[in-house]
Amino acid sequence: MIDVASHIKDKKLILALSGGIDSMVLADLLLKGKADFVLAHCNFHLRGEESDGDEQFVRDYASRNGLTIYVKQFETEVYAKEQGVSIEMAARELRYAWFEELRQQLGYDYIAVAHHADDQLETFFINLLRGAGIRGLKGMQPVNGNVIRPLLDVSREEIHQYAIEHGIKWREDHTNAETQFLRNKIRHELLPVMDSISKEGRASVLKSISHLASENELYRELVDAKLFQIVKQDGEVQKISYLSPLTSQLLFEWLRDYGFNSDQVNFIYEAMNGQPGTSFFSPTHKVTIERDGVELAPICQHDKTQVELVYEQHPNDDNFVIDKSPEVAQLDYDKLTFPLKLRIWQAGDRFYPLGMKGSRLLSDFMKDLKLTTRQKEECQVLTTAKDEIVWVVCRRVDERFKVSDKTKTILKIQRV
Repeated sequence: MIDVASHIKDKKLILALSGGIDSMVLADLLLKGKADFVLAHCNFHLRGEESDGDEQFVRDYASRNGLTIYVKQFETEVYAKEQGVSIEMAARELRYAWFEELRQQLGYDYIAVAHHADDQLETFFINLLRGAGIRGLKGMQPVNGNVIRPLLDVSREEIHQYAIEHGIKWREDHTNAETQFLRNKIRHELLPVMDSISKEGRASVLKSISHLASENELYRELVDAKLFQIVKQDGEVQKISYLSPLTSQLLFEWLRDYGFNSDQVNFIYEAMNGQPGTSFFSPTHKVTIERDGVELAPICQHDKTQVELVYEQHPNDDNFVIDKSPEVAQLDYDKLTFPLKLRIWQAGDRFYPLGMKGSRLLSDFMKDLKLTTRQKEECQVLTTAKDEIVWVVCRRVDERFKVSDKTKTILKIQRV
C-alpha cells in the first residue's frame, strides 16, 4: 500500500489531475485517505480530440466521486510563440501560474502533483545533459513552497501495480512513447541501459540526488551569507564593489534569480575589466559595468523615479532664507517662461551651471560629477517653455535663473 498520509494531514489540497495513471492513483489515495481536496485540470489543446477526451474523463471522475473540479483552457502554442519558449516550458508556466492563482482564491494549503521517483531520475539526467550545477541536479523536493509531491519516493512500477490491483482507470498519452522528446529518450533508452549495467542503478542515482539536495542547502547558506556581506542595496538598486572578492560563480549566484543565464554572466565577468558603461539585459533587469563595481537595477528604474515638484512663490526680502539643500531649487520668477516642464535629459542638452562661466554640455557636467550610468539615465531637467534648462534636478541650478539682489519674486521648487 502506498502511504501519502504524512503529506496530507489536516491540509487542504488542490490535486493537479491530468487523467494519466500517476495523478489518477494519487486521486484514489487521497480519496481513501479522506483528504480535503479539489481537482484542477488543464486542457492545453495540444492533442486535439485526445485533449478534450482527457478533460471529459476527469470531469466524469469528479462527478462519480462527488468531487469539485476546476478546468482551465489554454492556448499553449500561442503562448509559447509569444514568450519564445518551448511547448513543454509554456505548459509548465501556464499550469503552475493557474494552480497558484486558484490556491490563493480558495485559500488552500498546497497544490499536489503526482511526480514520482522515475520522474526524479529523468529530470536529473535532463539537467545533467544541459550542464546544470548543483541547484539543477538536486532534484525535485517532496515539499517546495506551496507544491507537494506525495509520490516522489514511489516508482512508476509501484504506481502501475497499484492501479492494476485497485482497478483504477486512466488515460494514455500517446506522446509519452515518442522518443523525439528528451525526457522520453531518457525514459525509454537511457534508463533501460542503466538497468542493464546495474540492478541498483536507479536507487544509487536517487541516493546521489538526495546527497546533492543536502549539499545544496549548505552551499546556499554559504552563498547567501557571502552575498549579504558584499551586495550593497540602495532602494531597488544593488551593487557589488570591485573591492569585494567576486568570482564568476558568485556573480552567477547573485544574478541568476534576476533572469541572467550562465553565458550572460560569463560575458559580464569578462566585461568587468573593460569599458565602464557596458550594460547587459535580462527580461526584467539590467547589469551595468561601472568604474567601481557592478550594478544591478530593474530595467525601467528611471521611469519609476520621476520626481514630483512642489512650487512656492516668495518675495525676495530680508526674511527669506536661502535653502542650500540639493532637493530644492530657488529661481528668479520673472526670468522664467511658463509652463515649466520636467523631462529626462537628452544628448546635446546644454546649460549654464551655477557658479561657472559659460555653458556646458550636460553630458560633460555629469561626467565631471562622476555619476554612474544609472544616475545619468535617471537624470531629469526642469525647463522653461522655450526648453531652456533651469535646474538639473537635485544637481545644479542654471546661472541664468539664479536668485540675485535684483530678484523681486523667488520661485522655490522642491522635490518630494
